[in-house]
Amino acid sequence: MDLFRAILIAIIEGLTEYLPVSSTAHMIFMSSIFGIQEDEFVKMFQVSIQFGAILAVVFLYWKKFFDFKNISFYLKLAVAVVPALVLGKLFDDKIESVLGDPVPIAIVLILGGVVLLFIDKLFKVHNVDDEKDITYKSAIIIGFWQCLAMMPGTSRSAASIIGGMQQKLTRKAAAEFSFFLAVPTMLAVSFYSIFLKDWNHKGVKQKGYEMLMQGDNLMYFLIGNLVAFVVAVLAIKFFIGVLMKYGFKPWGWYRIIVGIILLIYFTQFT
Repeated sequence: MDLFRAILIAIIEGLTEYLPVSSTAHMIFMSSIFGIQEDEFVKMFQVSIQFGAILAVVFLYWKKFFDFKNISFYLKLAVAVVPALVLGKLFDDKIESVLGDPVPIAIVLILGGVVLLFIDKLFKVHNVDDEKDITYKSAIIIGFWQCLAMMPGTSRSAASIIGGMQQKLTRKAAAEFSFFLAVPTMLAVSFYSIFLKDWNHKGVKQKGYEMLMQGDNLMYFLIGNLVAFVVAVLAIKFFIGVLMKYGFKPWGWYRIIVGIILLIYFTQFT
């Protein structure tokens, strides 16, 4: 992987991580088009640059994250992230094996788009408009909804937003709690991929940080996180603007169109 491809991956990560459109599907499509080889470092890089996207949420909502008097905010996130941490560890290898087949990912992308088209009709009651009004029970239920994103193509953002809507959150409250929940979730995933997971890189078991110390990998990592941060800040602002004006339908149609394109591409041209 060179610097150009590292920046491309970072742009896709920043654009799609917080939108309900599946960053995994976009990564696979882009990797195929630009010939990005899916070696162990690339896989680790795709996960670890989520750190830049995490910082985007902390930057935009810094008052929330640094309000140490609001202990319940941190406790709700801690409760909500537990299901993903436990199930993610249990099914890590199985999830990785599914990533090799883009066809089911495209199908899930389409199905998720259909759900987003009708989400307002599916969940009609939206009376929770503030994070302070989210109960601990609702927080952990949303956390279990987030686990649906372990199925590649679902989208972590879409799953947790749908969970929020099901728990009677308004559009904005559901989207913002999805952003907040992403911080501990992706921080844990990034930490695991860099410091704990054994990667079979070039036939040798290595930790992520060991791969980062080779060649230009550290430079790619730092630049990738910076790019992901900047793009994610813009993407979050754009998403909230579209969400408040048009709801989830634009994202539903987008998922369906992209899913169909991916199906055609991977069944006819690869």
